Amino acid sequence: MKKTAERAELLKDMIQEAIDDGATTVEEVHQHIASLPFDALEKLGLFEERASNLKEKQRKTIGLVYDTIRKVNQEVGSLISEQFAALEDARTASRNMDDKDEQDD
Repeated sequence: MKKTAERAELLKDMIQEAIDDGATTVEEVHQHIASLPFDALEKLGLFEERASNLKEKQRKTIGLVYDTIRKVNQEVGSLISEQFAALEDARTASRNMDDKDEQDD
């Protein structure tokens, strides 16, 4: 049963890493696409200063969204790891109680 828990933990880690990497990749694409209109405005000389400020605000806002996704992923992973540990502790306690009962008999 311990190997099953270790495999589940490993699978959880792999999924968590894939979500984190995926969020980072999607964020990079999102940032690039979102900056295109501002880049065009700057190249045309229209609203240069304003476009730059808006572009930076947008970049930060998008970054916050993806930071939140990664943070939630991390918290969920930690919660699942804690549950695996609690399950293992419960199994150990159960085995110890069973061993004690057998010694008492």
